Amino acid sequence: MTLAHLPVAVLFDLDGTLLDTAPDMAAALNALRKLEGMAPLPFEAIRPHVSHGAARLIQIGFACSSGSRFDALRQRFLDLYRSDIASGTRPFEGLEEVLVELERRGIAWGVVTNKPGWLTDPLMAALGMDRRAACIVSGDTLSERKPHPLPLLHAANLLAAEPGECIYVGDAERDVQAGRAAGMRTLVAAFGYLSDEDDPTSWSADAIVNHAGELFSAFGLDRAD
Repeated sequence: MTLAHLPVAVLFDLDGTLLDTAPDMAAALNALRKLEGMAPLPFEAIRPHVSHGAARLIQIGFACSSGSRFDALRQRFLDLYRSDIASGTRPFEGLEEVLVELERRGIAWGVVTNKPGWLTDPLMAALGMDRRAACIVSGDTLSERKPHPLPLLHAANLLAAEPGECIYVGDAERDVQAGRAAGMRTLVAAFGYLSDEDDPTSWSADAIVNHAGELFSAFGLDRAD
């Protein structure tokens, strides 16, 4: 992807893009399995599913996808996760340097996630990112969530940016669908939680980024001023 100009704003998905939340999500799932008298799952079996949220994790952890047992397990998982939400969560390697450079250049960055606000807000606060992000749009901020474009359009409006002046980075197909529908340039964070079944080359994103450090060139930040 070659940029004719720097973006006015950059928006990130949260889990699997801005933050590596898999350690804490996996810990909560295995804590729940222990309470249910079950052995822990390997981290490698959990990680690819984290971007798809609590429902997917309950499915892989308990082979349960609906009904009262599913609802109860999902709520217990979320309670466990919320109680220790940031012990192992960190920005992906290279992401902090990218954020610092965006801030240095006065390029606003924000978060658009399907994670509910009651989890997004304490997580961002625990890492001090709530004071840095120019906007945070959670999965329950609006009446729609990704892959609907409304959350991205709302974020652009909050940042006083035209959608075409924004870049959206995410690690799931719904992120690309939402970004394209909003009229934004889209990047796939291949360093995130892609599974063997995912084929990001078929998602019609503007580019695929294999390491967070590649975002410098993807954003046009390494060109001569």
